[in-house]
Amino acid sequence: MHKKYIYLNSRDEFLRVDISKIVYFEADGNYTHIILSNKVKGTVCMNLSQMQSALTQSLKEAASIFARVGKRHIINLNYVYQIAILRQRLTLSDGEHFEYVISVSKEALKKLRSLYISGLSNIIPFNE
Repeated sequence: MHKKYIYLNSRDEFLRVDISKIVYFEADGNYTHIILSNKVKGTVCMNLSQMQSALTQSLKEAASIFARVGKRHIINLNYVYQIAILRQRLTLSDGEHFEYVISVSKEALKKLRSLYISGLSNIIPFNE
């Protein structure tokens, strides 16, 4: 598969990031932290809305692997492992090398869950 990169350029820094390695983006005021699957963390001087626009503009259809979840996060949908609505937790993992647990509102998690359920017909229901 051909690797796809996002290029982020500012006055002081330049980042070249393989999008398949991005686990999630986290808002921090006017900054956005980029958390990668190898546990490297980058920070860019743009808010989360600007980051969302940059992803859409530079990645076009490849940007569909990312979704805004709540006010503070953009996640890579390929790494969603568990959506725990009552605990307001989202676990992102590749199932092998890393696991990140982030706090997300119940509403945002419900929307994320419906995104998966509407797109998948092979979900096996289970009772908790």
